[in-house]
Amino acid sequence: MATMKDFRTENKPTWCPGCGDFAVLAALQKAVASLGLEPEEVVCVSGIGCSGKIAQHFGGYGFHSLHGRSLPTATGVKLGNQDLTVIAAGGDGDGYGIGMGHLVHAVRRNIDLTYIVMDNQIYGLTTGQTSPTSKKGFRSKTSPEGAAEEPVKAVETALVNGASFVAQAFSGDVKQMTVLFEEAVRHRGFSLINCFSPCVTFNKVNTYDWFRENVIRLKDREEYDSGDRDAALSVMRKTHGLVTGILCREERPAYHEVMTGAHSVAASKMDLNIPREDMREIFHSFR
Repeated sequence: MATMKDFRTENKPTWCPGCGDFAVLAALQKAVASLGLEPEEVVCVSGIGCSGKIAQHFGGYGFHSLHGRSLPTATGVKLGNQDLTVIAAGGDGDGYGIGMGHLVHAVRRNIDLTYIVMDNQIYGLTTGQTSPTSKKGFRSKTSPEGAAEEPVKAVETALVNGASFVAQAFSGDVKQMTVLFEEAVRHRGFSLINCFSPCVTFNKVNTYDWFRENVIRLKDREEYDSGDRDAALSVMRKTHGLVTGILCREERPAYHEVMTGAHSVAASKMDLNIPREDMREIFHSFR
């Protein structure tokens, strides 16, 4: 059985010391190992940005896609080989900016994959610009007088469009984050986990201490029902989105289970050889 060590690589991360993405990577490695998965059974598809480097450091199959395109790529991987456990990963700029449209469609289709978004409320790789999740008034290189726009409500968007599993985590709480990753990967259908992952270099507002002071854990609310989508939207509104835990979970068929023409056997395991006589008939039909 694979261990957490088997999901590591020899590549040395170039993240800044203290970056929240270190904890996200460690929690993901621990989660898939705890589920009894082997490296060859897992694919990690990432986007562009600091968080996009996670595929290089995850010891399974990896695919570093284009900016904002991790979800369509991951969808293709899953539909091409349904035996694989597929994880898409990226940041708030990657997933909630140029990639936001893909999120909505992956949600409504209920693609059987897990999407981890490392949300640091800033563009870190390009050295500190306002991102889609930066709060109004946030000062950065591109908004020296403060951001004029309201932040995108990505989690609420996923909930409204019917995401079958939605959760939030904080990279300062690796134990909870690992459990949430396990639950998300185990879930059959689309799973979104928005992870508050502080950028220690360029975001001096949303720090580890700031999140510890402001984030509320859902487990502290005994009356909360993750099967109630309206309750999830309500708690997001009341906490201004600063809540961790499983917000919503419901069981319904995944896309590949209802898609017309879906194959029960992965294309990689099919006998795709065409008999010579059949090929001759095909060629003859074009003459």
